[in-house]
Amino acid sequence: MFTAETTALIVIDVQGKLARSMYNAEAMLQGITSAVRGAQILGIPVLHIEQYPQGLGHTVPEVAGLLPDQVAMTKTTFDCCGNPQIVEAIRAMARPNLLVCGLEAHICVYQSVRSLLSHGYQVELIADAVSSRTAENRTLGLERMLAAGARATSVEMCLFDLVQDAASPSFRQLLPLFK
Repeated sequence: MFTAETTALIVIDVQGKLARSMYNAEAMLQGITSAVRGAQILGIPVLHIEQYPQGLGHTVPEVAGLLPDQVAMTKTTFDCCGNPQIVEAIRAMARPNLLVCGLEAHICVYQSVRSLLSHGYQVELIADAVSSRTAENRTLGLERMLAAGARATSVEMCLFDLVQDAASPSFRQLLPLFK
């Protein structure tokens, strides 16, 4: 079961001009920023990763600005697990459940989710916070990740699932994310 105590959020490659060229980019970015804010409210660790920032640029300001004390982990492999430092950072969070968002659904997110599942993690893919440059590639990436064993969720669904109780002080803090 995904709980705030057993879950971490992984944000993959939400960088530069590439992020702005995604299918439904504004909605995807809104989903990612809401997921990060919600994770922070619930005390869930967040790890953000960048693919070759020298070429693709850094994490977009609206996401990076939410993580001012965190330096993005970088990679050149499409699969996050191709970088031993990233694997160790995920392991060090000691959370068996991972929420994943980012881009591109059919490349880096897909390959990373496939590897995270093979490492024994339970993975929920935040579908409204994942995209590709085309709708077709986004759909294909989502289908392949679900077939591999990930579960689909949405920002609102996962955060309400994690907060569990409208009487929780965190619930009131989460509400503005959905208005």
